[in-house]
Amino acid sequence: MPVLALKVDVDTYQGMRDGLPRVVRVLERFNVAGSFFISFGPDRSGLAVLQLVRPRFLAKMIRTNAPGMYGLKTALYGTLLKAPMIGVRFPDAVRDLAVRGHEVACHAWDHRLWQDWLFLMSTRAITAWFDKMTGAYGRILGTVPASFGAPGWCLDNRALSVAGTCGFSYLSCSRAAEPFVWAENGLLEVPSNLPCIEEVGVDGVMEALGERSREIIPQVLPVHAEVEGTVYEKDFERIVTRALSLGYEVRTLGDIAARLDTTLLARRPLRRDYIHGRAFRCAV
Repeated sequence: MPVLALKVDVDTYQGMRDGLPRVVRVLERFNVAGSFFISFGPDRSGLAVLQLVRPRFLAKMIRTNAPGMYGLKTALYGTLLKAPMIGVRFPDAVRDLAVRGHEVACHAWDHRLWQDWLFLMSTRAITAWFDKMTGAYGRILGTVPASFGAPGWCLDNRALSVAGTCGFSYLSCSRAAEPFVWAENGLLEVPSNLPCIEEVGVDGVMEALGERSREIIPQVLPVHAEVEGTVYEKDFERIVTRALSLGYEVRTLGDIAARLDTTLLARRPLRRDYIHGRAFRCAV
């Protein structure tokens, strides 16, 4: 039986407030659990305007109708509008995910800072970023986070080294084809190996699910609360329906990680490359 995990990233205030409840409702209609990777700190999405000088980024914003998807307020947060806090603003919603049987993991403190400026951050700043994120998680849920998924699948060797000191059981930070062990910190990586709606459209996701349905490698579908929880909610229902009709067993990433024998997996270092539909190089 093919195995599928739904990795739901919550990147923005809007995604936390409006998108997350809708994604949860869809999952509960099908009685399946998701893995929610939460951004806890400030939503400074407005700083993305600084990246519009990059042709690939501008093309992605136009292709995905980002202004219509994210809304005007989100486009101004951190610039003309004060940056609202995301996960720490909604502690009850974060705790409710765990109560409902979903996996809750760490995605970011300041998502925009990491995605746009990681390579210019000092190691000290990266460590402080992780401390704020894991600290917020611990204060809300009372436990140590088991996993981290890097914003935009953006990584460097310093980030991997710091992640190795945080007590994570596994990472989900790359777009690699199959699970492996990071050479930089010895942690298991369970990658997002299916494309997402922003990259290939709804039909592309459906097609990929069909093509991979005979794979023994667990498939991980990246979902975004700002996308599948807003204008693509009905399409998300179609995607889950399609996956179940293909015989996929939906599990959390944590469950998949716990069942993998790391001694049988390749151990390899960080590699980065462009993937179809994304503006920046990702860990692959």
